[in-house]
Amino acid sequence: MGTNSTQKLFTPVNLGAIRLGHRVVMAPLTRSRATLPGNVPNDLMAKYYGQRASNGGLIIGEATNISASSRGWLGAPGLFTDEQVAGWRKVIDAVHAYGGHMVAQLWHNGRSSHIDISGSQPVSASVNPAYWQNPEILVSAPGGWRQPSPHRALALDEIPGIIEDYRHAAQRAKDAGFEGVELHAANGYLIDQFLQDNSNHRTDQYGGSIENRARLLSEIVAALVSVWADNRVAVRIGPAGKFGDMNDSNPNALFSYVAEDLNRFPLAYIHIIEPRVKGNIVVAEGQGAVASEQLRKIYKGNIVAAGGFESDSAEAILEAGNADAVAFGRHFISNPDLPLRIRKNLPLADYDRNTLYTFDAKGYIDYAPHAEAAV
Repeated sequence: MGTNSTQKLFTPVNLGAIRLGHRVVMAPLTRSRATLPGNVPNDLMAKYYGQRASNGGLIIGEATNISASSRGWLGAPGLFTDEQVAGWRKVIDAVHAYGGHMVAQLWHNGRSSHIDISGSQPVSASVNPAYWQNPEILVSAPGGWRQPSPHRALALDEIPGIIEDYRHAAQRAKDAGFEGVELHAANGYLIDQFLQDNSNHRTDQYGGSIENRARLLSEIVAALVSVWADNRVAVRIGPAGKFGDMNDSNPNALFSYVAEDLNRFPLAYIHIIEPRVKGNIVVAEGQGAVASEQLRKIYKGNIVAAGGFESDSAEAILEAGNADAVAFGRHFISNPDLPLRIRKNLPLADYDRNTLYTFDAKGYIDYAPHAEAAV
């Protein structure tokens, strides 16, 4: 992780109305452990998140589907039934028992799905047959990793229903006891499919210009703010991100516009994925936090930076003023006591890639805290 001082990482910060004791954030991590059928958070998940809670620390919950038809990952949880709300309450209680904070990440997979999990034909901004025909693109579905099903373009009169699904999920997140919601608008899922022009070829008010392609994002944010009016809504974006076969002809212009537009809303933070990572893989070793640095000049609120950070680079971006907190993903998988390990400069355990997306306790709740961490 590095040996630099982590003084800034362990100072308090307010992300909107969420008051944190330190700036080491747990990033959203899809782990496939929700109970099936029903996509219900369970006791295993409560133990996992409780293990990773820290006094004053923020956990961003794993990507959570807003509706049955939005699903695209086997074993991912939802926020569209009463049973799911009850399951999340157990998880949040476990996090709060350790003094931690937790927000829900709201998710629509869009075209990144198979009909056997979504229950209906996947939808996107436009139809792009090259996506489902690419043998390298696989989705987690019943029967294993499979190529996505052919998708269709959302009809104009269906879009208000999608926005309403997000609003309902935000209300359910509040009912479950979350302290806020983060809108997943990155990594090639539905909102990103509207934002980037390699996937959005629409000719109506949701396509063409950058303003039109960003319209769905801003309308959903407005719906979320109508539920959470007190600076408890966040947005995750992936400027120049390629995950999910994404690309844009002018990503700097697109995400500069998005950042400026988000200034209109009373957000807790924006969560920026650096383009040096693609999913959970670092693809540009040595590249700095270019997206956070650029968007800090535009966005007036709090920034949580994510993507390939170690303790020294996290401390550096905070000291430079280009982020207010840093999200760690892969290190939290195998180091449930990550904030303590960073603060005490203790060695980190490696995670087992083979158990990232399996369905039981192995490689999930069996990573031990460091022997010295409690001293």
